[in-house]
Amino acid sequence: MMRSKVAVVRTKPETVFEDYGRAMRLAGYQEVLPKDKDTALKVNISWGKFYPACSTTPWQLEGVIRTLLADGYRRELVHACHNRTVVVSARTGERNNRHKVVVDRYGLRNVHLYEESEEWMMYEPKGKTRVLHEVFPRGILIPKRLIGENIVHLPTMKTHVFTTITGAMKNAFGGLLNEKRHWTHSVIHETLADLLMIQKEIHSGLFAVMDGTVAGSGPGPRCMDVHVKNLVLASADQVAIDAVAAKLMGFDPLKLLFIRSAHERGLGVGDPREIEIVGEDITGIDWGFSSGDTFASKGQHALYHGLFKPLENLLLRTPLVVWAYVASWAYHDWYWYPFIGRGRVADFMQTPWGKVFERYGERGDLPLGMAEVSPAHSS
Repeated sequence: MMRSKVAVVRTKPETVFEDYGRAMRLAGYQEVLPKDKDTALKVNISWGKFYPACSTTPWQLEGVIRTLLADGYRRELVHACHNRTVVVSARTGERNNRHKVVVDRYGLRNVHLYEESEEWMMYEPKGKTRVLHEVFPRGILIPKRLIGENIVHLPTMKTHVFTTITGAMKNAFGGLLNEKRHWTHSVIHETLADLLMIQKEIHSGLFAVMDGTVAGSGPGPRCMDVHVKNLVLASADQVAIDAVAAKLMGFDPLKLLFIRSAHERGLGVGDPREIEIVGEDITGIDWGFSSGDTFASKGQHALYHGLFKPLENLLLRTPLVVWAYVASWAYHDWYWYPFIGRGRVADFMQTPWGKVFERYGERGDLPLGMAEVSPAHSS
């Protein structure tokens, strides 16, 4: 298998936009994203609330937009792209995480894939899926607009209760599958590999830019400990960037089943020994992160793989599924955030990156007084 390239760049608030551009160029993004195609910026929103490392950062989104425009990608061919989950409102999330103010400031289209104006179509993969054809025997529905588009995934560096880490491969989970995607949770690892195979079939170009300015450890993607790490990652190989992120966080990439499956199927490179790192020397870095569980995720594990597995179809594929949504809301929004999360956010706001976030504000103010680059009103 040929070596893949992952760019790792150390950053700070004063140079973050330039550093995003450097990472993208080191990883050769212009070689894989044709300029005459629409380019979707797949924003990650893992919670309607702002929580550090949980969702795409506004400086990540802005850094990518500024780089694209500076390098000749046409504004009218670039758009932000959002999905919705049954427990997270993308409209609320894009406001609270300051995505909407960035998109508006640069005059980009803002696409919400779940709205009535967006057409979904049955897609028959050219390659052989491992699990999706069994989970969705009537066919796999995907957004029609994504066919023939470039896509740039915008994940963050964080852990996850089901997949240990979540990154570029997991970011396609929301965009490509509809709101019944929770049906795949018991086979999530092979699902992510199946989805990467489909992405390679339908997209004109595929790239990922991962924010590691702040990273999350613990029972992600929400209930995490917050760590300032000051890194930016970029790659055209979705498997390789997830493998490098996993290694930095302290996990063996090939022991994470979704990375191993994609690697063995030739969808990317998951073995760090076969990945070329450009930019920062990361030799010996091990952050010692752990994933862990919450009260809510322990119940889900029991449903997908344990004691309550026989009840999975009844509880998740009938109207009774509402219990899962209420349980998630109750735990995360009504208990964990008010009593634990809010204090961690307050502590984060005292860090340099917290100050950058506050500077965006509801009006999308420029962070740190930086000069504008290609705003919507420029020629």
